[in-house]
Amino acid sequence: MRTWHWKSFQTLLLDELYDVLALRQEVFVVEQRSIYQDVDGYDRGAEHLLLHDEVQGKRLLAAYLRILPPGLKYTEASSLGRVVTSPRARGLGLGRELVARGIARLESLYPEAPIHIGAQHYLQRFYEGFGFQARGDVYDEDGIPHVDMVRPVSSPR
Repeated sequence: MRTWHWKSFQTLLLDELYDVLALRQEVFVVEQRSIYQDVDGYDRGAEHLLLHDEVQGKRLLAAYLRILPPGLKYTEASSLGRVVTSPRARGLGLGRELVARGIARLESLYPEAPIHIGAQHYLQRFYEGFGFQARGDVYDEDGIPHVDMVRPVSSPR
């Protein structure tokens, strides 16, 4: 059984926070071999979307992302980031649903704000499918090629 939950930082249970940080470290630091400061100061001001799966009676974090309000990271834009699917849950289309839910939440909370992301370059086409447009050149962030992308207000999906 899958369950989706939006949580503020203050309402995350300690076990949930632990699972979020463990999944981000598993994928972004270990799997992608990128040594960087994951705990970057934005989590406290973010809303967090957690997808849990029940597997053999255990509740496991299958996917996660966070959204940021305008002014926290980007002056006039909201943002979504730390988009991650557990290696155990890949290939099920969860990434698409995760991003769609993040965009829908941002649009409901901040309808007048574009959405700005720093996407891993290999995912550029994936995000273009959600109406994001590349801005600027590809750049290195923590050893991984990235590109800034913006989804204008009321962009079609």
